[in-house]
Amino acid sequence: MGSTGLPELPEIKAQPARRNAMPWVIALVALSVVIDQLTKLWVHAHVPMGGGITIIPRVFRISNVINTGAAFSLFTDSLDPLKVRYALVAFSILAIVVVSVMLARAGRYFNSTSIGLALILGGAIGNLYDRVKLHYVIDFLEVHIINYHWPDFNVADSCICIGACLLMFEVIRPQTER
Repeated sequence: MGSTGLPELPEIKAQPARRNAMPWVIALVALSVVIDQLTKLWVHAHVPMGGGITIIPRVFRISNVINTGAAFSLFTDSLDPLKVRYALVAFSILAIVVVSVMLARAGRYFNSTSIGLALILGGAIGNLYDRVKLHYVIDFLEVHIINYHWPDFNVADSCICIGACLLMFEVIRPQTER
């Protein structure tokens, strides 16, 4: 009992207000797109089409490959490349809308979910820009692992894969009580 005869209430500690991380998340999306586009421009200017610059012999090269298909060159040999291009553009637009909505809901805090969604969004925008402007995507990261040749990819593809891994990590990691 307090001096007034009433029971004492527990002390309530104020939680520090968390600032909205959305400006940083949007900056990460923009940075992903800019780095993707700048690296593609550099490759286009410095690496001959179909050629490459060896970085680590028998492991890693900077190449210059045109990809008219989807990720990992899927559908490149389609009988109707125009349909494939339109389908990929439509799918990319749909993915951008869905990820943008998810990011609007989850992007208030800077965490693995918002970072993953931002990277996926930046990668999707980077590759969509190429598909609309160039009608293809420039792939330039070429990896060999022993006798296996990984399909060439780019920064946008890397952002999408890293973002997806961050989201999977968020799903499988144990959640703490809040």
